[in-house]
Amino acid sequence: MGADSEDAVKQLSLLMEQVEAPLKRSFQRPIVPVDLYRSIRDSQLIGLSGYTKEGLPIFGIGVGHSTYDKASVHYYVQSHIQINEYRDRIILPRLTQQFGRPVTSCIKVLDMTGLKLSALSQIKMLTSISTVDDLNYPEKTETYYVVNVPYIFSACWKPLLQERTKKKVKVLTGCGRDELLKIMDYSSLPHFCRREASGSSKHSSTDVDNCFSLDHPFHKELYGHIREQASRRELIKMGSLHVSIPEPDPDDAKIVEVIQAEFQKIGEQDESTNSHKD
Repeated sequence: MGADSEDAVKQLSLLMEQVEAPLKRSFQRPIVPVDLYRSIRDSQLIGLSGYTKEGLPIFGIGVGHSTYDKASVHYYVQSHIQINEYRDRIILPRLTQQFGRPVTSCIKVLDMTGLKLSALSQIKMLTSISTVDDLNYPEKTETYYVVNVPYIFSACWKPLLQERTKKKVKVLTGCGRDELLKIMDYSSLPHFCRREASGSSKHSSTDVDNCFSLDHPFHKELYGHIREQASRRELIKMGSLHVSIPEPDPDDAKIVEVIQAEFQKIGEQDESTNSHKD
C-alpha cells in the first residue's frame, strides 16, 4: 500500500476518534425493512456459528465473499454496530449468567476466500469497520483467526489494523479446521472451516448450518430483537414493516460525507498508482 493510501487511512482514523460519540448516535437506528435487511445480510456475510469450549461466542465472517454493494456505507457500518451491541447487551450477559462467571469477549473467524486486490470496495469497508471496532470495542474480540488466506491479505488489509488489533490476529493454514478444533467442538465450527476449500459460499451447507443464512437461528433471533427495539421506539407503523427513519443531523451527515470522501481518495490514489505502473 502506498504512502498516500496510508495517509488517507490515518486521516480516517483521526476523524473517527474526533466524532466517536455522534457517530455512534447516528448508527443506533434499527435496520428494520425486511428487504433492506436481507440485502445487507446477503452482501455482508457474518453470523454466530457457536461457542468455544470456554463459552466464548464464535463469529464467522465471510470477508472475501462480502460484496458490500447492496446498500450505502452507512448501512453496513450501522449493521456491524448493531451486531456488536446485540453481542454486548444480549449474548454476553446471557452467557455470563449461564456459566456463573464473566464472559466479556468473543472470537472471530475470518474467511478470506475470494479476496482480490481489485475489490477496493471490500478494503474500504473493512477499513471503516476495523476502525469502529478499534475505537469503540477494543477489548471485545479476544482473537481473530484468519483462514483460507490469499497473499493479498498480508499485502493490503492487515496494515489497516491498529497495533493492538494486529497482536490478536492468528493466520491459520488452509481452512483452519484442525487448529480451531482445539478450542471448539466440530458443531461450532463455521461452515467454511469444516472441510478444505469449502469457502464461504452461501450454498456450501444447509441453511441451518450456514451461519450467514437468514434462516440460521442466530439471525432469526437477531432480527426479532431489532424489530422489537424498533417497535419500542415507535418506528414501525401498526401492521406494517415500513419504517419512518428520521433524517440525520447535519453534523452526522457531514461526518458521513467526509468519510466517503476519504474512501474516494483511497480509490483515486490506487487508480493513479496502477496507471503509472501500466
